[in-house]
Amino acid sequence: MKLNAVGIVCSDLAASLTFYRMLGVGFADFDPENGHYEADLGGGIRLMLDSEAVMASFIDDYTSPAGNDRVSFAVECDTPVAVDAAFAEATGAGYAAVREPFDAFWGQRYATVADPDGNHVDLYAAL
Repeated sequence: MKLNAVGIVCSDLAASLTFYRMLGVGFADFDPENGHYEADLGGGIRLMLDSEAVMASFIDDYTSPAGNDRVSFAVECDTPVAVDAAFAEATGAGYAAVREPFDAFWGQRYATVADPDGNHVDLYAAL
């Protein structure tokens, strides 16, 4: 047994695809007929995005989720400057800033933005 996929339920699948593509995840182009997308993250791990309609198609009495501050994602950037650039690109595109870039005591440049559904995505690089 092995954990090999992480799934996100998306209220706006097109917006989520745009957000995660901006962070370098290789998702296919949006097709309104497709409610499920997968991208290979390497190492046998996949990131899956599903529309609420897809989830409702196989879960009885499905209720749309409303945020979850217990789960976050992290994107490694090549340099501290790249953290600042990714943060500026995300917030410039209208995504919510959670934490402005800063030099963390643990030796990384660190920032956090939120995806279209409010999931936190950390951006980091070694100092």
